[in-house]
Amino acid sequence: MRGPVCISRLLGLPLPILALALSCAAAACTKKGEEREAPPAEARDPVTGLTAAEAGEVLAKVGDQAITLGQYAASLARMDRFERLRYQSEERQKELLDEMIKVEILAQEARRRGLATDPEVELRTMQALRDELLLDLKRKLPKPEELSEREVREYYAAHKSELTEPRRHRTLVIVVGSPELAKKVASEAASASGERWAELCKSYSLDRRGLEAGSAPELAGDLGFVSAPGEARGENAEVPEAVRSGVFKLARIGEVLPEPVLVGSKHYIVRLGGISPARERSLTDADGAIRAELLRQRYLTAERELLARLEKRYPVTIDEAQLEALGREARDRAAQP
Repeated sequence: MRGPVCISRLLGLPLPILALALSCAAAACTKKGEEREAPPAEARDPVTGLTAAEAGEVLAKVGDQAITLGQYAASLARMDRFERLRYQSEERQKELLDEMIKVEILAQEARRRGLATDPEVELRTMQALRDELLLDLKRKLPKPEELSEREVREYYAAHKSELTEPRRHRTLVIVVGSPELAKKVASEAASASGERWAELCKSYSLDRRGLEAGSAPELAGDLGFVSAPGEARGENAEVPEAVRSGVFKLARIGEVLPEPVLVGSKHYIVRLGGISPARERSLTDADGAIRAELLRQRYLTAERELLARLEKRYPVTIDEAQLEALGREARDRAAQP
């Protein structure tokens, strides 16, 4: 297989360099010893960096179908840079080509058996095409670092309140099943050290989080940080709302609520394990998050605009009567004993 040999030692390079190297390798593989002018940059594929002629170089044939250097390069381009590092040896490069050959063999057999027209296969194919189209849309977005400083500053100024980290309390709990035991444990925990709190947790708690070997004793029963009730940011699904309210009645680390908190049939003894104060993130701190959000918004806008254009090209009509009939049938089936 000459293809992998030609691209050996190139796969650990950053993608733009890899693309250029692949194109040079393809030329070397095709006509050894023969010099030929490099094609103009505009003739290169934006993903692989190959020209149409280079991308068409055949690495292998399966029946009547060819596997080309362009397909091979595209497979590499889809990987993240850490995954590409796995393909630096000639042996691993051949493995990738062998995998592509295996896929092609099985695909040809599936088509021969008529599986390509199976409704479920057609649906999955449509979904894959949808994902590919949206991925192409994402590729056309600028890189985070290409967004202007002015755009980032304007977003920061408009969303400064959203970029403020709210005060959070670390919630430690001992969970028991009876009110009598809850009062007893709460009384003992009121003046307990971190080590004693951990002992009580091990002896009585139905919730075993924070009790793993090697865990810090002062974090026994740790449910994590949570923001104050009513604060949308900093919620924690592990902390029941009543417990959340309780932990914000505590102001001193190590302090325990005098009364257990009832949630369903369980009683929570609540201890304040730590405080993360409110903090206003600077523009520098928030820069990466802002760029990610700006790109997310651009992608959603581009997706909506694409769908609007495509709906004009491919008009949609829905048979409402048929849809209603299907709904009735589904409701009738659900009503049957």
